[in-house]
Amino acid sequence: MLGRKVPAVTFRTRVRDEAVGGSNPFRWEDVSSDDYFAGKRVVLFSLPGAFTPTCSTFQLPDFEKLTADFRAEGVDEIYCISVNDAFVMNAWGKSQSLENVKLIPDGSGEFTRKMGMLVAKDNLGFGMRSWRYAAVVNNGVVEQWFEEEGYSDNCDSDPYGVSSPQNILETLKSQKLAA
Repeated sequence: MLGRKVPAVTFRTRVRDEAVGGSNPFRWEDVSSDDYFAGKRVVLFSLPGAFTPTCSTFQLPDFEKLTADFRAEGVDEIYCISVNDAFVMNAWGKSQSLENVKLIPDGSGEFTRKMGMLVAKDNLGFGMRSWRYAAVVNNGVVEQWFEEEGYSDNCDSDPYGVSSPQNILETLKSQKLAA
């Protein structure tokens, strides 16, 4: 994964646009991989699904809380990607009161598949989803890789630790000290 360019895909997003009017003022907007990754150093983290326990209780809220610490380590943006559609990702972001972390809907799983992280979670009734991982991506190229152990279809467990914001932040700080 290290040194690999992130896949070139187009994400179907929904963005708030007051010009639309009505009680649901959102419009479709296509956003490319380059729009998200070109010319920036970002932390990208992926998880099995919006509204799931570990993701909603620890992973996403902790990235949100630690945003300033990541920025101090030279990170421009923090992105969370999940194999969920734009409607689900927007509802999840609203329920989490996000202000810093940006959510990327990978509804068809194309980006996740091209990253080699798509797994079956039929045992949980989810279908195809992402394995939990994170990466530091610099100008579209994977600089650091944090993949949870046990990558497999229909895994009985949901490991979490390697891709935690605390572990990534500790790694970034230790590299800075070693430089």
